[in-house]
Amino acid sequence: MKKVQPTEARPDVDAAVRGGDWSQPMDGEGAPELSTLKQAMYWRQIYAEILAMEEKVLARIRQLMDTQSETARREVELTNVPVVVAQAERFRQRLGYWDARVAQLDGNSNHHQGASNHSKL
Repeated sequence: MKKVQPTEARPDVDAAVRGGDWSQPMDGEGAPELSTLKQAMYWRQIYAEILAMEEKVLARIRQLMDTQSETARREVELTNVPVVVAQAERFRQRLGYWDARVAQLDGNSNHHQGASNHSKL
């Protein structure tokens, strides 16, 4: 049997691919290595919020799976769960980039303040 190819765009597939791509920044995000401390703190907060939501979504899916038949639960394990897990992992990785950037910039500002204070002694 020949596989039918969709003729229209598939936003669901695009979203699943984007959700699992750790290198995919959000619209307007920019590169962490070029960010200011304020920008890094902003994006760290955004990713923390989204990750917390994804973790709640996954917990709720697993809770609902407990009440499903084995067949339904298996299908959810094969379709829904991997997508949400991939999305959560993407947000966790992106959050890690921003955590590191905040630490780098915050450490540099503290280091520079300490250096300038030390030179005054």
